[in-house]
Amino acid sequence: MRSRLLVLLSLPILLLPFGGAATAARGAPAQEKPSIEAKTEGMEKLDGFVPVYWEEKAGKVWLELSHFDEDVIYVVSLSAGVGSNDIGLDRNQLGGTYLVRFHRIGPKVLMVQPNTRYRAMSDNPAEVQAVQDAFARSVLWGFEVAAESDGRVLVDATDFLLRDAHGVAERLAQTRQGSYRLDKARSAVWMPRTRAFPRNTELEAVLTFAGERPGAWVRSVTPSPASVTVREHHSFVQAPPPGYEPRLADPRAGFFGVSYYDYATPVGEPLEKRLISRHRLRKKDPTAAVSEPVEPIVYYLDPGTPEPIRSALLEGASWWNQAFEAAGYQDAFRVEMLPEGADPLDVRYNVINWVHRSTRGWSYGGSVTDPRTGEIIKGHVLLGSLRVRQDYLIAEGLLSPYEDGDTVPPEMQEMALARLRQLAAHEVGHTLGLAHNYIASTQGRASVMDYPHPLVKLREDGTIDLSDAYAVGIGEWDKVAITYGYQDFPPGTDERTALEKVLLDAKARGIWFLTDQDARPAGSAHPQTHLWDNGTDAAAELKRMMKVRRAALERFGERAIRNGMPLATIEEALVPLYLHHRYQIEAAAKVVGGLYYTYAMRGDGQEPLRLVPRAEQDEAIDALLSTLDPAELVIPQSVLAQLPPRPFRYGPHRELFPRTTGLVFDPVAPATVAADLTLGMLLQPERAARLVLQPAFDPELPGLREVIGRLLDAVFGAAPADAYQQEIARAVQRRAVEQLMRLAAEAPMAQVRAEATAALRGLRDNLGTTAAEAEPARAAHAALLVDDIERFLHRPAPADEPVPPLQAPPGSPIGGGGPVGAWQPWPYGPDGQAAVPTLACDWR
Repeated sequence: MRSRLLVLLSLPILLLPFGGAATAARGAPAQEKPSIEAKTEGMEKLDGFVPVYWEEKAGKVWLELSHFDEDVIYVVSLSAGVGSNDIGLDRNQLGGTYLVRFHRIGPKVLMVQPNTRYRAMSDNPAEVQAVQDAFARSVLWGFEVAAESDGRVLVDATDFLLRDAHGVAERLAQTRQGSYRLDKARSAVWMPRTRAFPRNTELEAVLTFAGERPGAWVRSVTPSPASVTVREHHSFVQAPPPGYEPRLADPRAGFFGVSYYDYATPVGEPLEKRLISRHRLRKKDPTAAVSEPVEPIVYYLDPGTPEPIRSALLEGASWWNQAFEAAGYQDAFRVEMLPEGADPLDVRYNVINWVHRSTRGWSYGGSVTDPRTGEIIKGHVLLGSLRVRQDYLIAEGLLSPYEDGDTVPPEMQEMALARLRQLAAHEVGHTLGLAHNYIASTQGRASVMDYPHPLVKLREDGTIDLSDAYAVGIGEWDKVAITYGYQDFPPGTDERTALEKVLLDAKARGIWFLTDQDARPAGSAHPQTHLWDNGTDAAAELKRMMKVRRAALERFGERAIRNGMPLATIEEALVPLYLHHRYQIEAAAKVVGGLYYTYAMRGDGQEPLRLVPRAEQDEAIDALLSTLDPAELVIPQSVLAQLPPRPFRYGPHRELFPRTTGLVFDPVAPATVAADLTLGMLLQPERAARLVLQPAFDPELPGLREVIGRLLDAVFGAAPADAYQQEIARAVQRRAVEQLMRLAAEAPMAQVRAEATAALRGLRDNLGTTAAEAEPARAAHAALLVDDIERFLHRPAPADEPVPPLQAPPGSPIGGGGPVGAWQPWPYGPDGQAAVPTLACDWR
């Protein structure tokens, strides 16, 4: 079956026109049209794959179409964007990729998108047609024939270009930035980036969107918010030539790809077929252990990238040649500067773009991929330019480096550039077809496709060491993945057996793959699969990070900023330092109620799953509860004494801690935010459900009742050392009660709600005694908690809802707002997430 599938996929997919082959004959023109030569006299011609004619006086673009009923790749992109990470409309952003065919019917030419999701991989045309007619196609545009010559036709493409193909207005509406519509009177064809080449034609238009009630994000990035002007790009690309050999997907290999349903599949075999996405790469000599490629993969860096960032990105992206060398290729992967005059949206170039936004945000690795086979035609990376500044800020907070206020140690820039090298490799990896591998951090930094937290170490003298913050070079898993996806096996090789061996050999070396679905959800269960973590033992690493954090906090102060900066801006560096442990909290929490598992396949010998042992769960619980200790949550008095209210033109923004104290810095709010990270992860509904269930299968494992009890004992049994710590302890207790209320009200599992409710009843009774006997401040706090619990337990009678928690400043993902220092009124704006059609993204 497998050899039959590859033979069929190596041939052009049979996509018949409407009604079968006879339709083309009936599509003869109803009346004689002028010749193309006569119609285009005096126009500027751009000859290429789809010839373009520019009628300057009328402002019209005409296309000469001749590739009827042939596969064409059509790509929409955004060449000039909006500049807001939260809106998500970036410069050089890829949009949709479509397989289309131009189909002539009388005076019309329809641009038809076949349905490649449902196919019949058969040499029987009737079988193919039966499946095609069963599922809808999409006609994306209809052109009127204005002239023709020798089977070629001329159509007016002006309206085709002067439309919102990228969905800008829809995106502005989705992000609640106002009601916008395209204004054609302020839109036009953009000829500087309209070009034609032998295998592709590139078209562009400048589009203006008129809007009402513009939102804060769009106001922050446009000179006149009621008028948003961007440029949208259209590419027509000749379908790749024959010769590409699709490769079957394996979930253990970690490749993106295309999938479809083949209705010609014999009964008893899977209907859905999955292929990996990869570039076309072949050895000149497949029989050689090491061979040059027939044609190398070359990536090009945006010339708008400044030094020293340019050199860092070139170096980091070039690491992938190490993986191709491990797969037996010599000089198969290169990174160069984009040639002068080249268009980064030209599909002939794999491009690494340096993208500016008003706020820090995501970076992306996407691609233009042949929907039929998974072949990557163009790799396309967007790197956010503010990333390097965020890493620099993190380093400033950790080091408090400005001893004399002016001298700048090199460690911050070195760390920031090290992160950019890794980021360049990471995003290029996506464009090579690779998904995230979030277990790699537990395997000795085995993949650049993980999200790396800076590995910050504490020297014996108590100072901070950033020398090993980020790994250098490609990882061992990356070499395995490239070998799986790109190895060109000698003729006669049983490819399936060879690929299986690649994966099993890697597993035997302790290297394998788990991805987003196993790491991103707050309730995910694998104890070693996380974003932004380090080490093989999540609990031990959390304890180590807390020591690093405390040491850096004790040194923190005005040395975190340079001379001439307002003292209030110390807070910008304080935020990432104070929350230095935020992602390791998530990592440790996933040990609790966790399960070890793999993407096991029948016959591969892997252990499918096992519960995390009691000792590991206990260590994680203890580590998590230690983060709630008021002594860990205090900010040194020396720091508080240096934090005045924000000065004129340095107003509050989303990168700062929230406040309940007006303009004055709130010394308790950061503790509330940090504690809520731990409480929310421990009392996460899916995790709570697993805690209910796991003692049923192993009575030695902790259950939900035990975990809640240990949590409440730690929170309400804290021994604050002073009045400041007492206020923090009360704030943490308040959030613990409100998180329990949330769990009792919203958890899908009834037994979780039951256990949480029982814990609230017991806590109410204990607090009632405290309220009667404690000193006034503690008694008032306990009495209000008792009242709130009572109201909650007696719902649905009218009762006050729990106060919404204070929100942490953004870490990952990034939300709305302006640049650091830009004014935003309290409370913060919505934490929007951009949904950009791309392979994958990376953020912090």
